[in-house]
Amino acid sequence: MKNPSCNTSNQNTFKWPVRIYYEDTDSGGVVYYANYLKFMERARTEWLRELGLQQDDLRDRLGVIFAVRQVKIDYLLPAKFNDYLVVTATMNKKGKASITFEQTVERSADKNQDSCGDSKREILAKAEIKIACLDASAFKPAVIPEEILDKITGE
Repeated sequence: MKNPSCNTSNQNTFKWPVRIYYEDTDSGGVVYYANYLKFMERARTEWLRELGLQQDDLRDRLGVIFAVRQVKIDYLLPAKFNDYLVVTATMNKKGKASITFEQTVERSADKNQDSCGDSKREILAKAEIKIACLDASAFKPAVIPEEILDKITGE
């Protein structure tokens, strides 16, 4: 199946489209706050997948997993049932055992536009998410393997 990401080569920001379903909302038809974190997780996972990195393979072959260490999030505007959103992920800091992302959840100003293009979008939520690399068996911090670093930095 073709990956439905919105990316073209030479972009620093990964974009992942999300349609809001009834199951994503509360009784008022507004996206439940914790679901923004799920959308952001999916964008980071699909970013790795687009780079040719499968998380189960990293665990089985390299003995590492990634876990969220810290989240700072601002909820600015509500997403609602049937909205078409774009979730972005931009790596902004790389440590020996961690990666920090800036992420946004955005809605097109034209709510009928099903596009990840550069059209004007409203930022609904923005977050800084720190991901730790862990030894898969000990759950202790681990240095990010060079194979992974090479792919995520494009070097």
